[in-house]
Amino acid sequence: MEPGELAERERSILALERRGFTGPGAKERAIREELRLAPVRYYQLLNALLDDPRALAADPVTVNRLRRVRQSRRTDR
Repeated sequence: MEPGELAERERSILALERRGFTGPGAKERAIREELRLAPVRYYQLLNALLDDPRALAADPVTVNRLRRVRQSRRTDR
């Protein structure tokens, strides 16, 4: 891995966020089965990834969409 590149797990997290999920629990099941992470840990890693400039460079559409969602949720609180 080159300096400034995302690790495989970080790329996998962004890839999972690009997918659409149908039905309740489908995303959480994918997190557990595909990434071998507890959903709570997944969302901790995802939130940190949204603030990482490497993630923005690697997948700007997904990162910017998720940043907007996160900001909207913070504003609603």
